[in-house]
Amino acid sequence: FVVDTEGNLMQNGGSYYILPVMRGRGGGLGLDKTGNETCPISVVQSPYETEHGLPVRIASPYLILNIYEGLPLSLAFTAVPTCAETPSQWTVVEDLPTGKSLKLSGFYDNNLTGWFKIQKYNNDYKLTFCALNSATCGDVGVNVDENGVRQMVVGEANGPLLVMFKKATESSANIKLRGAI
Repeated sequence: FVVDTEGNLMQNGGSYYILPVMRGRGGGLGLDKTGNETCPISVVQSPYETEHGLPVRIASPYLILNIYEGLPLSLAFTAVPTCAETPSQWTVVEDLPTGKSLKLSGFYDNNLTGWFKIQKYNNDYKLTFCALNSATCGDVGVNVDENGVRQMVVGEANGPLLVMFKKATESSANIKLRGAI
């Protein structure tokens, strides 16, 4: 089973902040505009390690209580910018300048059909994306663009972003959509 930062089993359909394990390498995940986007629909990592980002609903299609490693998952932010649809499901968009980028669904036609997984990586966790028509899964990592935006992508050459999951509560969800982190 996958555990959160408090050592509790992660709940199917629960909301969590996805935070980096390594200190000094950015904060939690949120949204921002990249390229020519007019709406913050790109999944990015905050450049500030003190920011938790936005809560993410982590859910499996299976009717089970807890999340375990390797389970097919859908990921969606619990808050969305007004220009985006709800729910704000994550998808992978292919053939962008950054390669395979994580975006909110509903904006691009070249989405890859598939699912996300949480996998153990040494003593930590990593996110992977598995395309429906592929036998392999790609690690989710960070690509820093020319503007310093920390875009989340699949198959980053620098390796996976090692993550931990902090339970989001009503009091901790001081959500701010700047551009959107």
